[in-house]
Amino acid sequence: MVSAAERPGDVQEVGEALRPPVLPEDTGVEQEILQRLLAKTLHVHGTMTTSALVREMKLPATVVNALLKELQKLLIVEAKGMAGSDMRAEIRFALGGRGHEFALDAMAQSQYVGPAPVSLESFIAQIGRQSIRRDRLSRQQIVDSLSHLVLPPYLVDLLGPAFNSARSILLYGEPGNGKTSIAEAVGRAFTGTIHVPYCFTVGGQIVNFFDPTIHTAIEVEQPGTSPSRSAVDPRWQLCRRPFVITGGELTLDMLDLSFNPVTHFYEAPVHFKAAGGVFVVDDFGRQRTDPQSVLNRWIVPLERGFDQLTLNTGKKFSVPFDQLVIFSTNIEPSVLADAGGLRRLYYKIRIPSPTANDYKKIFFDVADRQGVEIEPNLFELFYDSHYGHTEVAPAGHHPKYLIDFVESVCHFRGSAPAADSDLLEAGWRNLHGSAAP
Repeated sequence: MVSAAERPGDVQEVGEALRPPVLPEDTGVEQEILQRLLAKTLHVHGTMTTSALVREMKLPATVVNALLKELQKLLIVEAKGMAGSDMRAEIRFALGGRGHEFALDAMAQSQYVGPAPVSLESFIAQIGRQSIRRDRLSRQQIVDSLSHLVLPPYLVDLLGPAFNSARSILLYGEPGNGKTSIAEAVGRAFTGTIHVPYCFTVGGQIVNFFDPTIHTAIEVEQPGTSPSRSAVDPRWQLCRRPFVITGGELTLDMLDLSFNPVTHFYEAPVHFKAAGGVFVVDDFGRQRTDPQSVLNRWIVPLERGFDQLTLNTGKKFSVPFDQLVIFSTNIEPSVLADAGGLRRLYYKIRIPSPTANDYKKIFFDVADRQGVEIEPNLFELFYDSHYGHTEVAPAGHHPKYLIDFVESVCHFRGSAPAADSDLLEAGWRNLHGSAAP
């Protein structure tokens, strides 16, 4: 946990949208939505103190107390006495009178129970304040992020402007030469932080947004428990800029709101959850949905910077398309999509196969790292016979595979990890199959 003064990255100054609300009307959300959420919380968890409701709903105590007071007037909530005999003991609250009917009706509309939502308007404003366009990488940061990869030096000067542009990027070339590794390395070089809402409301519906598989939360020690000018609305979670990678599983329906017919609330689409961060479409062209259809779906977002989502009611609403989108593919761009589709991919960068010298460096770097001995002359003979006089192009992933194979066989035999010609040849056949040259 870090204090507010020690937050890592480029945390923005707390603006009005992130100030803790004092009263229900300060939340920007309809009071009825908050009342229903509180009643559902009591329905699910039973008798609770104000502090417990504060923790569950992520609302300041002043807001929760105001909601409880109003719900007591409406005979929906009733006090159940003190939680203990201590002077500091709190009053417990539970559903009473019309409460159970009210809660069941609220559950029928939506079974969402958890942190209170923020308004769509405040969320859109916050995305603009913490846009990925505000976070730029220096040349040295990019060099450092790629330092574990063996790449031609000129690539840095191609990748740098592309990654700082917050525009769409296509990385293409032969398989196994580091396209995905480059996207991951530079994507994670963005070390800034953003505030992410647990959920937001639109058209009276709740859309779940915070996803622990995507959003890496940073716990910040707030200065005190009451709202202050330095505190942050607890409905927002401080997170690292998200990094999302999808592959062959990506389908068009994953790019739209997902409505659960049982729980009656929505889940934000995967690319929207990457707002303020990096979204990678790996193995582009290998999805069940053809690449042209994916690009067609994103024509407006990629060009105009906003996306349009639709509720089951038919209500449409716009959200910012604020992420660095990277497509990685083994397919030649001219085969991947038509000219109109390719025009939406602003930067198109070929990732080349390693040269002989680069391949050798990769090979011995991997061998040294894994403690596998190999004579330089043996490597030269292997490279010359398998690449020098054949049409097989060297690939960046070959050395790791071959060294892993040698190491595993030696480990099984109980011998010191060392390569010989027979082991390398067996590894080569295993890598390429029986039809290997």
